[in-house]
Amino acid sequence: MTHPPETLPEFVAPDEVPTGLVAITDERAIRAEMQVWRDRVLKRPGLWDKATRGTQDRINRIIPERVHAIITSGVEAMTKGILFGSDLIQPRRTAEGSLAAREQRARAAIRAYRNTASVEGGVAGAGGFVLAAADFPALMAIKVRMLGDVVAAYGWGGGSVRERLFVLHIFHLAFASARRRPEALADLEKWIAGVDQPEILTEYDWRTFQIEYRDYIDLAKTAQLIPLVGAPIGAVVNWRLVERLGETAVMACRMRWFGETEDAV
Repeated sequence: MTHPPETLPEFVAPDEVPTGLVAITDERAIRAEMQVWRDRVLKRPGLWDKATRGTQDRINRIIPERVHAIITSGVEAMTKGILFGSDLIQPRRTAEGSLAAREQRARAAIRAYRNTASVEGGVAGAGGFVLAAADFPALMAIKVRMLGDVVAAYGWGGGSVRERLFVLHIFHLAFASARRRPEALADLEKWIAGVDQPEILTEYDWRTFQIEYRDYIDLAKTAQLIPLVGAPIGAVVNWRLVERLGETAVMACRMRWFGETEDAV
């Protein structure tokens, strides 16, 4: 008796697999990851955090108010310039697929920007004071562009004040001090709930934003100026800064995703 030949399964190239077929990640697992992250954000400052924070507070008190005002204006102008002048404010194609499919695209974007930032930090660290100074706005631009792509991967973004504030809340939460993080997380949750939100960007607390961000990266970026070791330090520091921002962005987008899907039910 002749048996018909077995039919072999048809293989599809990875780049041809529809994104909608990506398996949906277990919601319970995602919520558990979010809770672990949330507990870490809300963890009380340790001895090292308190010592570092105290040192930074004393330095900030020594710096004249006029200098603070100049720095604040500079950070505000630079950040607004990046936000308003980049593709971040352009309408994005609506993302498709499950939450897992969107997160796959988001994490691919994080990896790409993380590698770019690492290379840029290494070059700046090897170039002395001039390139190290140029690293600050360059790294800021990389981070903001990454946030735009991550948010777009989930299907959000655009030029509205509300969407820009979402990006700023993520940025602030990622680099807030241990003492300030619970408040920054609460601000993000208020944004998701649409409660007590400023209607124009000038109402945003730029002073707190610039001090928290500057204090977070000060020690690490100063080490980038050390001769001979500045290049590897710059590469590692930029890698970790972008990695931290990427993780915060993913968690914030998960919070928003669940908040919007639960409201729609």
